[in-house]
Amino acid sequence: MIIDIHGHYTTAPKALENWRNRQIAALGNPTDAPRPSELQISDDELRESIETNQLRLMRERGLDLTVFSPRASFMAHHIGDFNVSSTWAAICNELCYRVSQLFPDNFIPAAMLPQSPGVDVATCIPELVKCVEQYGNVAINLNPDPSGGHWTSPPLSDRYWYPVYEKMVEYDIPAMVHVSTSCNACFHTTGAHYLNADTTAFMQCLTSDLFRDFPALKFVIPHGGGAVPYHWGRFRGLAQEMKKPLLEEHLLKNIFFDTCVYHQPGIDLLTKVIPVDNILFASEMIGAVRGVDPQTGHYFDDTKRYVEAADMNPEQRAKIYEGNARRVYPRLDAALKAQGR
Repeated sequence: MIIDIHGHYTTAPKALENWRNRQIAALGNPTDAPRPSELQISDDELRESIETNQLRLMRERGLDLTVFSPRASFMAHHIGDFNVSSTWAAICNELCYRVSQLFPDNFIPAAMLPQSPGVDVATCIPELVKCVEQYGNVAINLNPDPSGGHWTSPPLSDRYWYPVYEKMVEYDIPAMVHVSTSCNACFHTTGAHYLNADTTAFMQCLTSDLFRDFPALKFVIPHGGGAVPYHWGRFRGLAQEMKKPLLEEHLLKNIFFDTCVYHQPGIDLLTKVIPVDNILFASEMIGAVRGVDPQTGHYFDDTKRYVEAADMNPEQRAKIYEGNARRVYPRLDAALKAQGR
């Protein structure tokens, strides 16, 4: 079985974006804001948006299941206040849940949180609880920078984040540490901000003792870990200078990386540097990089090709494709077992 742990609903019907644009246009005039009930998307529209896009490519590439969350760039936590984010998160999470109900063999949901800059993160707990208990979500996306590229929030090691961590541990769910749209002109959203955030999140954990307080907490750092595998010696050396334990003990019981790296040398490096037990298969297909690589004739985001070509034995490859996901996402494993898979 091949489980893609990093999928976003990037192909949602246009009505979703239109509703969001109306919500944004009404900022400062709450009476003009559209009601959630005004967003009407039928099951047939959802089916078409999935069958002609994600599901079609999953079948072509031989992928079985995708952990499916709202579109990352649409989270845009910096827009509006908590009420705006709360309404928007609820709408997006419900759509991903509906997709998982229409295609239960192919998709399982992960939740977006209604984060808002400067707001107590505990306000996200009701949406998290609803998504896990009512929708069967197996993970959350956690934005370490809801300000949209200005980094006004405390680091992930700060007690500010502890209410979410406590709930994650209670439910035994991981968080994918994933930023959203950058509103800072210095940082391109997908080419800089995402990768900066991946690296920054890892370093925030390295410099802290967060996992001493939360030994069962699990983070998935996407996009291959940003700069982390490429500069593994730098991080090992910094940890040594800070008198931290070896990274294998200090971080790798709690931090995992995905395979959203869009060329063969990148995957080769990832699988050589990072222990196989810490790598989970992912593609983020129909995401940031959608085109065909002229050097190979294949889509950049067809990451299964890179994993197949990497220097690994079948047992290692099976861990990346399935075993590690079942271990890091226990609720996913339980849901699959309930289906007899």
